[in-house]
Amino acid sequence: MNPVASVFASRELLWNLTLRELRTKYRRSFLGWTWSMLNPLANVAIYFFVFGVLFDAEAPRGVNSGIHGFAWFLLCALLPWNYWALINNSGLGAISANAGLVRRVAFPREVLVFSTVLHATVQFAIELGLLCVILLFVGSPFLPWLPIVLVTVVLLGIFASGFALALSALSVYFKDLAYLWGIVLQVWFFATPIVYNPDLIDEQAPSSIRPVLDNNPMKLVVEIFRDCLYHAQAPKWDSLGIFAIWAFASLGAGWWAFRHLDRRLAEEV
Repeated sequence: MNPVASVFASRELLWNLTLRELRTKYRRSFLGWTWSMLNPLANVAIYFFVFGVLFDAEAPRGVNSGIHGFAWFLLCALLPWNYWALINNSGLGAISANAGLVRRVAFPREVLVFSTVLHATVQFAIELGLLCVILLFVGSPFLPWLPIVLVTVVLLGIFASGFALALSALSVYFKDLAYLWGIVLQVWFFATPIVYNPDLIDEQAPSSIRPVLDNNPMKLVVEIFRDCLYHAQAPKWDSLGIFAIWAFASLGAGWWAFRHLDRRLAEEV
């Protein structure tokens, strides 16, 4: 059966797995889903203190919004990065964490990965909603560009799903992958203009690595989010188109790798 059709046929299982993830996420926590808002705010506070206070990092003034604040500039990039990283990290362990189910039941195992994607999307929706409220409060007229942001969120989820599919299967065969991928994400984070102005890449980056930094797909995501939310202006449409290509290429490659490695998952997990 076509892999897309098989996942669609198992949509009830996908929904139940997603509900399980949502119910157990903060089940024994006193604050519950409030942590979905407190965690990104704590991260922003830390990065704001280190880069905005200690290193005196400056944020540009919003082109159409007129807002000027490093914390808002940082939030518009940090939240989509956290969404991408959460899908990667939770997807990476999706197969191993459900080893008993994989061994005993025959079903399209991609469902385990996609359930973590949907769970991460719900959490990101809460964070994005909080960011929108904050930006409206400080005066950013971003609402006309919100549909573009939502399209970018969908593309980012697709892009991350491709990585999550490949990582979830590869981690069954290579147990050290989780540690290695943690290092990759750290390097990728600082290669993306999240805690610094993108202009620094042109001004400070060595010419030998500048093409790599300029073609970083997460740089495109950060630029789109900041253009729409912080600057309240249209994004670069070619950036949106290029990222759409990245997204579907990632999903296709990741799904192909998953299907190729799926044959022995039950024996290796």
